[in-house]
Amino acid sequence: MNVPTTDLNALKTRQQAAWSSGDYAIIGTTLQIVGEQLAEACDLRCDEAVLDVAAGNGNATLAAARRGCKVTSTDYVAALLDRGAERAKAERLDVKFQVADVEALPFGDAGFDAVLSTFGVMFAPDHAKSAAEMLRVVRPGGRIGMANWTPEGFIGQLFKTLGRHVPPPAGVQPPSLWGTEAHLRSLFGDAAEVRATPRIFNFRYRSAAHFIEIFRTWYGPVLKAFASLPPEKATVLEQDLGELLNKLNRAGPDSLVVPSEYLEIVVTRRR
Repeated sequence: MNVPTTDLNALKTRQQAAWSSGDYAIIGTTLQIVGEQLAEACDLRCDEAVLDVAAGNGNATLAAARRGCKVTSTDYVAALLDRGAERAKAERLDVKFQVADVEALPFGDAGFDAVLSTFGVMFAPDHAKSAAEMLRVVRPGGRIGMANWTPEGFIGQLFKTLGRHVPPPAGVQPPSLWGTEAHLRSLFGDAAEVRATPRIFNFRYRSAAHFIEIFRTWYGPVLKAFASLPPEKATVLEQDLGELLNKLNRAGPDSLVVPSEYLEIVVTRRR
């Protein structure tokens, strides 16, 4: 039986539209601590050349710039880079912002000391090409630092829940594979040393209903999922998301604190 395939270029166009909808920065800003921890895990040094790929609104960008690095912040959604630029300006940080796709980075070989991504590259459709491009632009001995949601963690389960209502494209590897050590080793192979550490980020909202309201308004993939469903099916999706959130909530009935596992990765390119 033939396995259906997906036009990755067409998929990427749809993804760009999804991430351009809403305003990811509303949610992305709450994840800043992940960028700070990743910068420390990569042991960034003053004056190092750092590339943030699929940077979103710039959590890893700001973390690196705060450590005195010379940062280039990239994403394929220009509006997200505008949000990052606003934040950098407010802190008087000197950062270069440039529209770029991780699958075809417009930079020379071995030009960066470190390449970073927090919950960004994992959503690019071509995993192998993304890994190869990051390896290409980092110098021998340089580091690739990533934070990727795991399949078993809350965000992994959230995307599985969305997938039951709005099936993902056929023949495309799920983003959460980036949150598994085996997949990382298969992508980077013998070209790099991979160190992976499980971490937890806590989503903090008033309630499950509050979380769903924020995400269906501002977070592109959830916004698009709800928009694609008729009202009665959207109601079922809302119920399923609420059930997942309440099951994982550790704050009791008066608030919402949901731990979400991610993998903090430091990949060192071999010489």
